[in-house]
Amino acid sequence: MSNTAIGKRRAGSALLLIVLSLLVLWCFHRPNELVKKYGRQLYSKGNEELIIRDFFQDKKAGFFVDVGANHYRIESTTYFLEERLGWQGIAIDAAGDFEAGYLEHRKKTRFFCFYVSDRSDAEVDFYITQKNYERRSSANREWSAKYGKAEKTKVLTITLNDLLTKEGVSGFDLLSMDIELAEPAALAGFDIEKYRPALVCIEFHKEVRQSILDYFTKHGYGILEKYRRIDPANAYFAPLR
Repeated sequence: MSNTAIGKRRAGSALLLIVLSLLVLWCFHRPNELVKKYGRQLYSKGNEELIIRDFFQDKKAGFFVDVGANHYRIESTTYFLEERLGWQGIAIDAAGDFEAGYLEHRKKTRFFCFYVSDRSDAEVDFYITQKNYERRSSANREWSAKYGKAEKTKVLTITLNDLLTKEGVSGFDLLSMDIELAEPAALAGFDIEKYRPALVCIEFHKEVRQSILDYFTKHGYGILEKYRRIDPANAYFAPLR
């Protein structure tokens, strides 16, 4: 084969690779059907807000439990629900300095500073990394160290069962959970068959993915596949019956 033919073949392969790459980018970044229906999200980090709105069809006056709630507004999965749809709920985060924002701006939300786990009344080391305006936090020191030098603090643990019982909650609509690899332990302290949330939005790291799937399968929940492409960082579960 001549050098010219080889050059043309290589150029053709390179062009095909570019076209395929652009096609993949278009598939993942084109406006999805929820953006067309609701417009882009206003507060959540990704499309969580749109998916929750779509699932509940903009239901008014629901009740949420937000575990790993973080800032009262920035990247919040529940701020839109309270601000625009009149929902109320419970927000839990191991970083207590978020409480002031909830007290001032989230009048329908009760904020609690706890580390949600499979047992109550213990203490855990909790690591917070702050880089510019971005904060990362976890009880997993190795995970936190990936994002820089972490400040260590002590936080009391609680199970969801204990907190919900103390607050007189007998059932609710949405469980949102984003606690950086600690989801399986938090779920172990939660009686999902008693509280039966209609929708669960949960962070889906590969390290704990199978444990999360096993938990929901065991308790009669199925993953909502229609939302996987729209939000690959989280999984959405609903009761099968």
